[in-house]
Amino acid sequence: MSANIFTAEDAEKAKISLISDEQKGNQAVHDAVVALQAARRSGTAKSKTKGEVALSGRKPWRQKGTGRARAGYASSPVWVGGGTAHGPRPRDYSKNVPKSVRRLAFRKAFSARILEGDVLLLKEFTVVEPKTKQFVSLVSEVNEGARKTLIIGQSFDENTYKAARNVQTALLVTASDVNTEQLLAFDKIIVTQAAIEALSERLSK
Repeated sequence: MSANIFTAEDAEKAKISLISDEQKGNQAVHDAVVALQAARRSGTAKSKTKGEVALSGRKPWRQKGTGRARAGYASSPVWVGGGTAHGPRPRDYSKNVPKSVRRLAFRKAFSARILEGDVLLLKEFTVVEPKTKQFVSLVSEVNEGARKTLIIGQSFDENTYKAARNVQTALLVTASDVNTEQLLAFDKIIVTQAAIEALSERLSK
């Protein structure tokens, strides 16, 4: 199965408007990728304060007359086993990126990969049996020499999904779900003809 490089001329025929200006959209790409990565952070890091540790609130010793420094409670952050002062608390790391910025970032990333000759066009991408060996063989045949491959399709059948699930160097993603970070993270991008039409419609919005 052979694939052709998807060129700027092909993009024009598919009614995909490319960004050729090297400076335009760079900040949008940065903002979009940072937002995608931040959204994956769980934000569940948490330490206990002096009011949350399981210790008695009793005063350890009397205020005066012992020769020791005054102490109010055993859960004080200055004591071993006490609470943590200014420790991490659960938080939301997600960032709000305007829709127009996300669209610009996606167009910029896709344009850059097309202009660099990293996008390959294939009529369809399917494997007959749900076997990893068949999937790897097909990817190698289409995209020889690439270490990491992104395959974008309109949809994939169950056999293709099953064959690809154990291959860490390749990722199947639909045209409606692919994002800016994924477009930049792989050495080569294989796009089916149906996916190109879907991407053209997505970029025209």
